[in-house]
Amino acid sequence: MSDTNNILPPSEHQLLGTPINNPILDDKKIVYNSEAMHQLMHMVERVAPSNATVLIMGESGTGKELIAHAIHEKSSRKDKPFVAINCGALRETLLESELFGHEKGAFTGAYARKIGLAEIASGGTLFLDEIGEMSPGIQAKLLRFLQEGEIYRVGGKEPIKVDIRLISATNRELDKEVTRGNFREDLFYRINTIMLNAPPLRRRKDDIAALITHFLQTGPHAYLGRGRRIDEEALGMMMKYDWPGNIRELQNVCERLQILAEGETITGKDLPDQIQNPDQKIVIDDYDPTIPLHELEKRYILKALNYFEGNKTQAANALGITIKTLYNKLHEYGEFERFAVHSRPKAN
Repeated sequence: MSDTNNILPPSEHQLLGTPINNPILDDKKIVYNSEAMHQLMHMVERVAPSNATVLIMGESGTGKELIAHAIHEKSSRKDKPFVAINCGALRETLLESELFGHEKGAFTGAYARKIGLAEIASGGTLFLDEIGEMSPGIQAKLLRFLQEGEIYRVGGKEPIKVDIRLISATNRELDKEVTRGNFREDLFYRINTIMLNAPPLRRRKDDIAALITHFLQTGPHAYLGRGRRIDEEALGMMMKYDWPGNIRELQNVCERLQILAEGETITGKDLPDQIQNPDQKIVIDDYDPTIPLHELEKRYILKALNYFEGNKTQAANALGITIKTLYNKLHEYGEFERFAVHSRPKAN
């Protein structure tokens, strides 16, 4: 029997990388009024028609994938796939298999050939998020792929020609990672022909009112009939807040307000405490000298996971750490299996 009938469909991780006709991606919109974003979008217009590699720098939650998708949509590749993968969410061996695919029998459990994301993206755009989290081994294979324009599936011996436009993103300062020896210098220069900076929300506060309107109009809980608009007092508080989680944090707050607001109009009393009282000092009276810092960290991380009903991506973003760091912490605490899926874990 031919292996043609025994090829694995895209995995759960490959659902992160989807062709542009996915309705979820079609709904994505960059909302802005600020001068900082006007300058960035002008650069997007200039860069998009080329095939140059692009590196998007910026803090977590600043919309780097949206910017990458905008470049794709304005390019000659717009009718081909836009495929995204989070490099920080997968261990080295799994990332290699997801990116380049594998042949049947390449390793234990490889019961069928699997097409990698790079191959799926051929003709279109491959977006590598959190590229700074890549291990040295994967960095070397990615560099060869970019230099030669061909890949080898794990366990494969024949090169496969692949034509992609690479867009990468990171919240790290990659030039410093190069100096520290954590990121290959030759790969750094290969991926950053064009560098774009996604500004944090605190640097584009002129966009906050428009973003709030957008999220309240398009949020998944609009059907509840609450939190349809915001009064001046509440808007003023949200404008003053620094938004350390950036646009993602603002979106989460708007969704919460659609659920918990007392009426159709959001008032200051509806806002979370950290927005109502951003300058509130940390209370240290309840310090317990018997609890080590390690235990406090563990409790806080597990509380975040419970708050987000086991969604590790949302928890990591809220905690200000990478998804890879969160996975490592869960393994360290012996809690990885308990949070293996995005659902609230059962109590022990």
